[in-house]
Amino acid sequence: MADMTDTQTGRSPVADWATDYDIFDEAYITDPYGIWAELRERCPIAHTERWGGSWLPTTYEDVTAMARDIENFPSGNGISVVPPPAGSAPGPGGPILSSGVPPISADPPLHTWTRRLVLPQMSPARVDEYEVFTRDLCRQLVDGFLERGEGDVAAGYAQQIPVRVIGHILGVPDEMAPTFTEWVRDVLEFAHDAERRMRGITGIIQYLQGALDERTANPTDDFISELLQSEHDGQPIERPVVMGMCALLLIAGIDTTWSSIGSAMWHLATHPDDRRRLANEPELMPTAIEEFLRAYSPVTMARRLSHDVEFQGCPMKAGDRILMNFPAANRDPKAFPDADKVILDRQHNRHVAFGAGIHRCAGSNLARMELRVAIEEFLARIPEFSLVEGGTVTWAGGQVRGPREVPVTIG
Repeated sequence: MADMTDTQTGRSPVADWATDYDIFDEAYITDPYGIWAELRERCPIAHTERWGGSWLPTTYEDVTAMARDIENFPSGNGISVVPPPAGSAPGPGGPILSSGVPPISADPPLHTWTRRLVLPQMSPARVDEYEVFTRDLCRQLVDGFLERGEGDVAAGYAQQIPVRVIGHILGVPDEMAPTFTEWVRDVLEFAHDAERRMRGITGIIQYLQGALDERTANPTDDFISELLQSEHDGQPIERPVVMGMCALLLIAGIDTTWSSIGSAMWHLATHPDDRRRLANEPELMPTAIEEFLRAYSPVTMARRLSHDVEFQGCPMKAGDRILMNFPAANRDPKAFPDADKVILDRQHNRHVAFGAGIHRCAGSNLARMELRVAIEEFLARIPEFSLVEGGTVTWAGGQVRGPREVPVTIG
């Protein structure tokens, strides 16, 4: 049969999700849940030759086992779903990011001490300080919705929050937020587009180079200055490591969180009973936040094998990528009863939206706070909102999945 290549993407359609999956396929981005359910029954660990070849586990048990086994499934060989250009350095930006983006892209010992430097910035006490800024920002954004009577809760709300919070932590001027948004989208959402991916990486690297030079000459009280003044084993931290840690905060702290906020806002716009219940029963917020994180987990990390491994009968070879499919793990009915239902008061919820093992997200406290505050502030003043009739809802996917357009009307 003739190859029916998609004229827009240049890629052929998926022939069989078990042996030819493509996480950048529109069907996967729009509705991956049915695909995961089919694979769990037929082929719990799928394989594809696309994007350099990879494996896709779909059960909670397999995903968590792989995530915790850093000896066989290390992070130090690359965490991107898409392989780097041939001949490039391990880091996503070549020699300048030669240390990668630690701690997430590193294994011990680099992972251990870089994570230790990040954790104080993400402690509950520090996050409480960031909450003041976040709440004020959300209130300003809600003002705009009230003035217009409508708006886009993805592009005009969710996507405006994390980029400014991270910018606040790094000391980035507020007017840079739209630029950072585009760079992060280039790196994650368009990772399969080599030109856009490199544009984002280059933009982030060039900005951070200038920021590090400036903070070296004139230190401030932001995270960049703090890293530059920190030491490891009595020595200043090498510049590529500082660059990588700052790049991680930008890349991992923006698109992931706005995708979570956007998904929750989409859910509330399309499920009026849940929206009204949460507005009327604010004591449900803690369990509701965890349920939104579970049901709409945005992030699929990758690991790259350094040696051959056989896992659950699958002959995995050195160089193969393993996609840490945390979103599918969180929809596994063996781990979560009624896994495809959003249950605001779900009591037992050991989700892995933030990963598992030593590479579990160091910024989970910050992400939870941003999600909670975004929902609280919106519902406090706009308890009734719904999708615009005939409006278009679009989703982006790949390594980070979330809505990009969710037009709503108030009342």
